[in-house]
Amino acid sequence: MSEFVLEMLNIDKSFFKVKVIDNVTLKVKPGEVHAIVGENGAGKSTLMKILMGIYHADSGEILIDGKRAEYSNPKEALSNGIAMIHQELNPILDMEISENIFTGREIKKFNFGGLSIVDHKAQRLETEALLENIGISLNPKSLMRKLSVAQTQLIEIVKAISLSSRIVIMDEPTSAITDKEVENLFRQIKFLKSKSVAVIYISHKMDEIFKVADTITVLRDGKHICTENASKLDNDKIIKMMVGREIKEIYPEREQSPGEVVLEVQHLTRKKKFRDISFKLHSGEILGIGGLVGAGRSELVEGIFGVARPDSGDIFIRGEKTEISHPDKAIKKRIALITEDRKFTGLDLKTTVAHNITIVHLSKLSKFGVIDLAKESRAADEQIKKLDIRVLSRKSMINSLSGGNQQKVVLAKWLLTDPDIIILDDPTRGIDVGAKRDIYLLMASLAKAGKAIILISSEIPELMGLSDRIIVLAAGRLTGELSKDEFTQENIMRYASTFEVANV
Repeated sequence: MSEFVLEMLNIDKSFFKVKVIDNVTLKVKPGEVHAIVGENGAGKSTLMKILMGIYHADSGEILIDGKRAEYSNPKEALSNGIAMIHQELNPILDMEISENIFTGREIKKFNFGGLSIVDHKAQRLETEALLENIGISLNPKSLMRKLSVAQTQLIEIVKAISLSSRIVIMDEPTSAITDKEVENLFRQIKFLKSKSVAVIYISHKMDEIFKVADTITVLRDGKHICTENASKLDNDKIIKMMVGREIKEIYPEREQSPGEVVLEVQHLTRKKKFRDISFKLHSGEILGIGGLVGAGRSELVEGIFGVARPDSGDIFIRGEKTEISHPDKAIKKRIALITEDRKFTGLDLKTTVAHNITIVHLSKLSKFGVIDLAKESRAADEQIKKLDIRVLSRKSMINSLSGGNQQKVVLAKWLLTDPDIIILDDPTRGIDVGAKRDIYLLMASLAKAGKAIILISSEIPELMGLSDRIIVLAAGRLTGELSKDEFTQENIMRYASTFEVANV
């Protein structure tokens, strides 16, 4: 019997004559956490989709316990003990949590007519136990559409763990969850290891990789670069292998030079979301907003942008009291919001790169309601060049791009409106270190040009590395404000964990 539970040997895969997996071999042992790292587009997710039967390899073979295996669809992979947490979340929004977890393997009971029907009560009880086991406080009957991105990701994690699989693939499982939930996940991974379950862990977060991985495989441009014991590698070695060059400073250095107050929020309140929030934002400043999932960070900036109108409180733009009841009004006030979920709220996945870049700016590219296609093309090409978006042409479909390049398109769309205030909600979620660096440099240049930036990030090192000042929310209340010389993970977490506040 083979010492490996999984062997993917000499795998090749091309799309439209472009080779995305080039003779890659991956071997994973039972009870091993095997990390796969690489930039977006390196082939990590494609390789795993081949394993799951979503794609079919052009050549090569897959062995499970030394025996040849080939799955024509994910259901066959699941039935053979392989489960995957996908980077791009695809919940069934109008079904409840328990129904999403048990989709395709419903718990059934027999009625008096001898027909089997879904036992919703049993599914909810089982779901409640699963949620409690991983430390998640959610009602199994809640609809998926009512959950945040982070909560949706946690449900996907619970679903995969509940399948009692022999191989569990985790593709960016922590991209939207906080440190506390990450620790819960790591405990579950430790439990899976104790049961000889193999975990394939894909992440761009190097600190996580070194905490959890036994073995690390590096891919670059669809090719296998290295497989090594994690203890023999370090952050710099991995980054150099991933990108083919050294990235000496992840966070760009810049001088703090805040100018006038461009945005002031006074006593902003929205029932059950946030309460009595006040702060100021200066031109040329990057203001970080920290806090745990459910703290009200996204809801606060949505209130400022007019997505969901606050119940009370005031917003001032350059000292002038402003009513922002709809995003259109925010855009007219030169405010931009890059939302946390590019897939659902940032992009139109059914259309082109050019359309996504220009969609907010169409009124400026039209005459008498007719789009000037030449102007639209020029505007799209300028943004593609300015943000170094890796794409064949402006006519490429947006869903053909990597996550990092999709995020650059979202940024390009809003920068085309020339905003004065830019709100970034977890802008680097699920993208690689090279694309992150590009976005960090862009943020630094925007701040230097006098733009006022609000940054929400679930990654505390990112929050500290980019911000000039940080405010922290807990349970919908502002619990602390930190200047640059006060930045520590301990200080941020202390304020983020301050739950002894009045109910929102």
